[in-house]
Amino acid sequence: MGGFFAGRTLADLGAALRAGTESASGLLERALESVDPSLNAFVTLDEEGAAVAARQADEELGSSADRGPLHGIPVAVKDIIDVAGLPTGMGSAHFAGHTAEHDAAVVTRLRTAGAVIVGKTGTHEFAYGGTGDVSADGPCRNPRDPARMSGGSSSGSAVAVAAGTVPLAIGTDTGGSVRIPAAFCGITGFKPRFGAIPTGGVFPLARSFDHVGVLAGTPADCRTAYRVLAGLSPEPREPFEPFEPFEPRPEPGGSVAWIEPQEIDPDVERAVAGTVRAVFPDAVSEKVDLKELRRVFAAIQDSEAYEVHAERVADAPELFQRPTLERLERAGRTPGWRYVRAERERAEIRREVEVLLGRHDLLVLPTMPITAPPIGTTGSDLGPLTPLLISLTCAWNVLGLPAISVPAGTVGGLPVAAQLVTRPGAEDLLFAAAERLRSAPR
Repeated sequence: MGGFFAGRTLADLGAALRAGTESASGLLERALESVDPSLNAFVTLDEEGAAVAARQADEELGSSADRGPLHGIPVAVKDIIDVAGLPTGMGSAHFAGHTAEHDAAVVTRLRTAGAVIVGKTGTHEFAYGGTGDVSADGPCRNPRDPARMSGGSSSGSAVAVAAGTVPLAIGTDTGGSVRIPAAFCGITGFKPRFGAIPTGGVFPLARSFDHVGVLAGTPADCRTAYRVLAGLSPEPREPFEPFEPFEPRPEPGGSVAWIEPQEIDPDVERAVAGTVRAVFPDAVSEKVDLKELRRVFAAIQDSEAYEVHAERVADAPELFQRPTLERLERAGRTPGWRYVRAERERAEIRREVEVLLGRHDLLVLPTMPITAPPIGTTGSDLGPLTPLLISLTCAWNVLGLPAISVPAGTVGGLPVAAQLVTRPGAEDLLFAAAERLRSAPR
């Protein structure tokens, strides 16, 4: 947890770069020095390419050619996202030795913004799991306790930020894959609305649920990165926009609704609820059928994931990690009628939640029902681990809504997190509320 970038915000780093007290080349050097191989966050480091990008950033900033808030900032990219000239292995033997020919759309946006891509981070195999310890590259380890899971599937990206190796990392989120590791590792993870950040050049898991998201130390930093990657960034002459504080509506419960979680460790619920109630004392309790949404999610994801991998399952099953193959084999048995019905139910639930978000600005609930388990764990007192880990996050992929995970305390010395959800278009309110929650005294 002691890398150079721990506790350093994008605004702090940007100010230092523009004042000349830091350089992009120096920040890159600090990032590379901060890599802890024992955590297994990175599968590829691009020292040569990053050095070229850092020198260019220094020259441009020195001549007042300012590209905005990510200019000169070291960034890590999840290894299912193509970076031209670097391996894209996706945590699988199926893609051993594969090198990307082109940049993914999100990488193009990073480069245009002047970011310095340090390397590729580890992922759960094909991003098809929430633990982060099923990969041909080995498990990513939680900086809070290396014997425990980082969470997944954007496991290495979360570890790299939590360890202070980089201030910002890019991940993907199909059922919680940014928010799960952010929660387990004690950082912030943001999944935007569906389609806000382009997915071209990102290997698919379930196409109608796949989102590109960001991981950083604070909601403010996630907001900065999101605005750049979604094409909403400010003019370069004003690289960091002012952050308006969150002010609840005057009427009780008008701003925040607490969504009663199901299947959750009572200690985790108490810790998160206590933090939320202290910051938002007028929050009212509401119900969303998260179990039904998880059933809808499973039917659609299983069908879409199997479509991506059907030929690999048939032709080279031995190249999969065993848990991934078993999940895909089960997914392949999903009947077509279940997929069709799930799509209809998805539309019905979306209308119900839209009504709820018409009454409230934010929905708040825990991100995870448990703290990070030991690596290799397959279940808990609450049931099998894989469905449990997505039980509070996958609903917002089904509905395509913006959602952010922010630290909300600890249980047994391990991080727990609150998850805030809003309607598309209210992202700034979401970030401001998350920043208020993160900054609250505990």
